[in-house]
Amino acid sequence: MARLRLFGQARRLAGTDAAEVPLGTVAEVLGWAEARYGAQFGSLLATCAIWVNGEPTSPTHVVEDGDEVAILPPTSGG
Repeated sequence: MARLRLFGQARRLAGTDAAEVPLGTVAEVLGWAEARYGAQFGSLLATCAIWVNGEPTSPTHVVEDGDEVAILPPTSGG
């Protein structure tokens, strides 16, 4: 299993800051998360940065046992 970490709006929409996820590609993990947390969460994913183990990643990256996948929505500051 891998660990999904959710931040900002993704955390609010999911109602949690973390979950255990099945292994696969990043795209498959995100598909799992959308199915679990709903269409509004899925829409947010298009605007998010996705990192694996603290590094930016691609949808085809293979998530391995023990990896941490982070969903980082855009933020605003001032």
